[in-house]
Amino acid sequence: MAVRSPLYYNSGNLQEMSSAMVDQIVDQTVYQYSLNPSVSLSVVSSSGSLDAISDTRLQAGAASTSTTAFPSEATTAEPSVVTVSYDKISETRASVSPTADTGILWPVYYDSDTIRAMSLDDVKDTFLHPAIDLLSSGSLTTQQAGTYHINTATSVTGSTEVSGSNTAVFANTEADTSLYTSGGIGETLDQPKTVNSYYLHKITGSDTSYTTPISIDGSSNLKEFATATFESLLQEWIRYTAVSSSDGYSLSYNVGASGSGNTRGSGMADTRLNGSGNYQTRFVNTDDYRAQEFPNGTPTTINTYYLRINKS
Repeated sequence: MAVRSPLYYNSGNLQEMSSAMVDQIVDQTVYQYSLNPSVSLSVVSSSGSLDAISDTRLQAGAASTSTTAFPSEATTAEPSVVTVSYDKISETRASVSPTADTGILWPVYYDSDTIRAMSLDDVKDTFLHPAIDLLSSGSLTTQQAGTYHINTATSVTGSTEVSGSNTAVFANTEADTSLYTSGGIGETLDQPKTVNSYYLHKITGSDTSYTTPISIDGSSNLKEFATATFESLLQEWIRYTAVSSSDGYSLSYNVGASGSGNTRGSGMADTRLNGSGNYQTRFVNTDDYRAQEFPNGTPTTINTYYLRINKS
């Protein structure tokens, strides 16, 4: 097995492809994957297969009352943490059965003075594995088409929002301190505001030009691949590789504060106010003294979660 230089017809003469020409076929392999990804993500309402991630925020402590005097700060309930779990991303892995290698299935190359068909291992090294390397990188270009990333925008050039209805896969919320007033004691405990929402996007593919290689037909004659036949083979085998590779080139996704693989898009920050409580009082009448502690402080990052794509 090795990286090969497939042959093509140049003005009727057989010639070896340059590395740039091979790279064009790798790009076409990525495009074929984007047309029907075998490892796909979807947005679900709950119980997604990827790990849950948590948004946290402060809420007010319960109000205290007295008929004789304001309850002291020491006796009022402290603000507490509200945790909301998000498990809205599911991974689906397709079952793929590609065309079996017949010994003459793939493009031909020069082996010294002999013309041979590439083996499946040659095809992996020349086309499939380099395509997986592109697909699994941390970049967000057409060379990663058919894979996914996170963004705070619902519309991203060159990508499609996955849910189809702008459903966030994570929302970072904090206590809205402007809604808590002494005149409102006892206030509703949990009064949040949304700081950022995060959405799942899939990168759109872009068809590429390439030089069609030569193959051996059933009569042992050399002929140029039919474009549809060659592209179908590339799609079958890149889909199979992405979902079932035993060589370390299968793709998977994970989400969390840590994990394996390359991060994809925006980090999803969970921030929370860091104050110990804003003690407030309210005099209603001579028989009704109230006190309550409201959320306060500066937003502090508790966790930053990332979507990752992993090659394994």
